[in-house]
Amino acid sequence: MAFATGLISICLATIFWRLIKLLKYFSAILMFTAWCTPAFSQESMNDDELFGARLSVLDVSISPDGSKLAIIAPGGKSEEIVYVINIETAGQPKAVLRNNDPLGELIWCNWATNDRVICQLRTVERDQGRLLSFSRLIVVDDDGANAGMLTQPKGANALSIIQDGGSVISWDVDGEDDTILMTREFVPESSNGTQIYSNQEGLGVDAVNVKTLKRRRAEKPRNVAARYIADDSGRVRLMAVRTFKDGYLRGDTTYLYRDAGKDDWNPFEIAEDMVPVAVDSRTNRAFAFGTKDGFASLYSISLDGNETIDLLVHRDNADVDSLLRIGRKNRVVGASYATDRRQIAFFDEELKGLAASLQKALPGNPLIEFVDSSEDESKLLIIASRDVDPGMVYLFDKNTKRLEELLPLRNGMADIEMGTMRTVSYPAADGTEIPAYLTLPPRSDGRDLPALVMPHGGPSARDEWGFDWLAQYFARQGYAVLQPNYRGSAGYGSDWYMRNGFQSWRIAVGDVADAGRWLVNQNIADADKLAIVGWSYGGYAALQSDVVAPGLFKAVVAIAPVTDLGMLKSEAEGFTNFRLVEKFVGSGPHVSAGSPARNADSIVSPVLLFHGEYDENVSVNHSRLMVDALKDVGKSANYVEYKGLDHYLDDSETRRSMLKTTTTFLTEHLGED
Repeated sequence: MAFATGLISICLATIFWRLIKLLKYFSAILMFTAWCTPAFSQESMNDDELFGARLSVLDVSISPDGSKLAIIAPGGKSEEIVYVINIETAGQPKAVLRNNDPLGELIWCNWATNDRVICQLRTVERDQGRLLSFSRLIVVDDDGANAGMLTQPKGANALSIIQDGGSVISWDVDGEDDTILMTREFVPESSNGTQIYSNQEGLGVDAVNVKTLKRRRAEKPRNVAARYIADDSGRVRLMAVRTFKDGYLRGDTTYLYRDAGKDDWNPFEIAEDMVPVAVDSRTNRAFAFGTKDGFASLYSISLDGNETIDLLVHRDNADVDSLLRIGRKNRVVGASYATDRRQIAFFDEELKGLAASLQKALPGNPLIEFVDSSEDESKLLIIASRDVDPGMVYLFDKNTKRLEELLPLRNGMADIEMGTMRTVSYPAADGTEIPAYLTLPPRSDGRDLPALVMPHGGPSARDEWGFDWLAQYFARQGYAVLQPNYRGSAGYGSDWYMRNGFQSWRIAVGDVADAGRWLVNQNIADADKLAIVGWSYGGYAALQSDVVAPGLFKAVVAIAPVTDLGMLKSEAEGFTNFRLVEKFVGSGPHVSAGSPARNADSIVSPVLLFHGEYDENVSVNHSRLMVDALKDVGKSANYVEYKGLDHYLDDSETRRSMLKTTTTFLTEHLGED
């Protein structure tokens, strides 16, 4: 949907960034002050505060030599702070970067060298009534000094703004020390006074020295280029080419490839549904996701002109949807998919054995995720988590075989009793078995409980086994929580996905409503204490469930919901992806019938809505429209709008308030347990 931007103020212990003249361009002002109050601990809190709190570790990476960590941790309100910790000397964390604007967010940080860290900043702002997003790459020493912007600023005579601040496509370039490859967005420039004119436009690639900030052109900008893929030597080998019609993206993407030792681009003759994601220079092959028998699968394709295709990973019951890469060279070591829980098909036997050993050694057979590694891959950052454990970051040293506990992903939860999440299925109205996850309150007998159906967002997404902060919070309040992977969810193949959860909303929402009926029929839920809670598409499904099954759910909670499919399309007008959104939502009677705001007269249950003012995924206008639509038919909704926050409401105090308000609302309409 529409992207967004914002007025930010970033301190690099401290550096301030500001968007000037309503986000026409970024300006960097470096101001250095002392700042050093690391906070990785929490006092005892109640459930609202504990589960509403942001993750204690938002991102973590290890330096090439394996001696230091860079950690993004939350600060006050919705700010983020980057800490550097020397794990060899066990020194105190040092704050090197800080974002203290709620509209800005530090997304990730990674080590460019042993003493330089690159971070991506994203920010949102409203421009002429629309939300736009901007990203920038910034670099700083591991002590907070020598801060700089890797994103090349646009010229003073640029004819348009630059939203995309670039992506790192290679962390090493053979033969060039301290150099990365990053994409760069070019916009045309002109000057009437000097007749200077530059028509360079589109996406290119620069090689940038992260210490001197000097750069050279690695790939000239091309207006048709959507993405570049470099191999592990730092050479650009693949280019994704997009096409436009009447200024709008058509949605079809083709690819060009480059021979290992040549500069010319050649057509990459692969199937339309194949999406290349990586290149291995040693085998001269690309890794690509494609479809086999209706399920996403992983292939390798030769880059020698023959396009020889080999099937690497395929499942006949799940989409293979993620590539597992490790080390500075982003070596491909496996692919993952989710059945009842996330699984990994390893190409690397050593990592396969290590993952299996860790699952056996750590309590509860946790999910094992390889997060990062040193350059020689001798030191590995690992996250182990499970349904009742939000996760712990570990350091594993291959040489000493030592596993060291580093940081919990969520502070204060080590001794909190959680509800076990188990895999279930239930029959839809047509007899189709719908996979789902059921979380019961701790120590519950699972009978005649207040219960929630909690459909996931997306709709091109799915729920998986693992820690879910919302499900666990409600389970601790005494609710049984059922999370259905209704038809329209991703991960189960093209037949299950159908035409997506909007065009096929009747089936998708029908499956969600059937989840509630199953809870009652199984005597898990008390029929008078059944509610539905959803976020994003889940919020849409919650509202639309009361349209198709009025009164089944005795209370409806919708967070950042879509409420009008026509509005969803119209809000994309003026953006290059308009035709794609229009095609995704579709046209016809389902648009009106599938819009809760157009069917407010059918809604009979009490409604609670939450929405962030700066939501670029689903405009805040959707919730405002829903409130007005209910009012027009003589009904009302409880509505809370959060100023200055986006789709994810990623602010600890806001989430605490949302949880508390929701619990009060549910208690009011379902009664005490």
